[in-house]
Amino acid sequence: MDVSETVESAKENAGPTPETPAREATGYSWYVLTVLVVVYILNFIDRQIVSILAVDIKADLGLTDSDMGFLGGAAFAVFYALFGIPLGRLADNWNRVRLLSIGLALWSLMTALSGFARNQIELTLARMGVGIGEATASPTAYSLISDYFPKRQRATALAIYSSGLYIGGGVSLFIGALIVQAWNNAYPNGGPLNLVGWQAAFLAVGIPGILVALWVSSLREPVRGAMDGLAATSHESPFRAFFSDLSMIVPPFTLYGAWQRGPVALAINLLTASAIAAFAAWMIDLTGNLPQWSAVGFGYYAVFSWASTLRAKDPATFRLIWGTPAFICTTLGYGLVSLAAYALSFWSAPYAEIVLKLPKQELAFILGANGALAGFLGVIIGGRVADGLRAKYPAGRILVIILGVVGPIVPIWIGYTTEDSTLFYAMNFLAGMLGATALGAAAATTQDLVLPRMRGTATAAFFLGTTLVGLSFGPYMVGQISDLAGTMIDGKLVGNLRIGILSLIAVAPIALALLVSAYRLVPKAEASIVERARDAGELI
Repeated sequence: MDVSETVESAKENAGPTPETPAREATGYSWYVLTVLVVVYILNFIDRQIVSILAVDIKADLGLTDSDMGFLGGAAFAVFYALFGIPLGRLADNWNRVRLLSIGLALWSLMTALSGFARNQIELTLARMGVGIGEATASPTAYSLISDYFPKRQRATALAIYSSGLYIGGGVSLFIGALIVQAWNNAYPNGGPLNLVGWQAAFLAVGIPGILVALWVSSLREPVRGAMDGLAATSHESPFRAFFSDLSMIVPPFTLYGAWQRGPVALAINLLTASAIAAFAAWMIDLTGNLPQWSAVGFGYYAVFSWASTLRAKDPATFRLIWGTPAFICTTLGYGLVSLAAYALSFWSAPYAEIVLKLPKQELAFILGANGALAGFLGVIIGGRVADGLRAKYPAGRILVIILGVVGPIVPIWIGYTTEDSTLFYAMNFLAGMLGATALGAAAATTQDLVLPRMRGTATAAFFLGTTLVGLSFGPYMVGQISDLAGTMIDGKLVGNLRIGILSLIAVAPIALALLVSAYRLVPKAEASIVERARDAGELI
């Protein structure tokens, strides 16, 4: 591999060294974590604000529930997931603080530009840009946290970081509703630049992130592997590696890369591309949704190409990620947890507005506060419990992920069959809190299954599950089933969101099967990390 055997370039930064490791979190560690939580709050405000704006966007642009599911899901998720691959590797090889600062500025700018969209195509392109920028966030943050906190505190630290997800999602509802109502009251016929309320909301939440990016740039870069006592290597040409990784996922460069590995690799790549294209074409014909299945097909082909190239270029990383069933089962199992979580997060506000006829500002305040509090409590409690169970059982954290699967089932059923708004809010809170318990446990498990230098890549692979499985399909699945179960009224399709949301319960058995397998596999996989890495050629 093109790596050096020294960490001298990293030693000039503040922080412990592998030779004299500081194995305890410091006050500065907690300060860095606080900044990262703020970043993640902004991340999810910009990502989730589409939810509270969905009814207005749908009416203004003439879209269906499945169209909105695509905008809230795959339009963002595919590019978030795919660019997370090379950006995750760049996080492993370059200055993580700088990368996060650049990414935050980019996604904030693209969120603001969403406010100038006049049709579905323009809004889709802007959301793709948001996805690319946000792809820098968690690979850099997870890696930074792992180098600022020892293993015994890692799930707790990652859980605290992940609380930004729920706080941001909740705040996005309240801010979005407030801005839309204020703007539309002040400018009922369109305001400056002929913008309407939902467009003004995108501008208002996007611009502050550019300023926060300057704050992020002031953080110190820690030494990789210091908390684990493992001297991490530094890459001689991080950007050459980045563009090489980028070519792994962008056709036709993927074919060139396969050709370089030989005729068999090229044939397998072409055969896989043909199979994915045929499946996507069949789904387009079946559902009539060209953007969704084109994006998903492109995404899955790109992931296959990346994994194939990674196997040839970095066999040790491939072995510990794609070649480890414990990693795959944990990632896919949590991916299905996130499928339900993303779907509920996106559709709960439109459901309350359309089905229960609740006022936008009321539902936004209650659902936003509920979501923020439920998610924060769930992820913090889940992280603490996961660390406690990990101390007693090698695969104890998996039990918390399983709770995230089974816990929300009854609250979802009750909450989305009742006509009582109070019961709906209460059950939505309970479902959100129980589902949130799984995140810190899943993230920490995948981080502990790889070497320190691989953590950014492992994070990108983990988020393939949460995005290409969870976010790409969760909002869309609910929207598509809602359209299929809907009726035509005055020439317009009116979906059945209740049926769409209740269909989420059907994914629970699959998630449980994957997580039970993970519980059995994790102890042996974690105990053999160094041995398996050496067998794959790692110099350690």
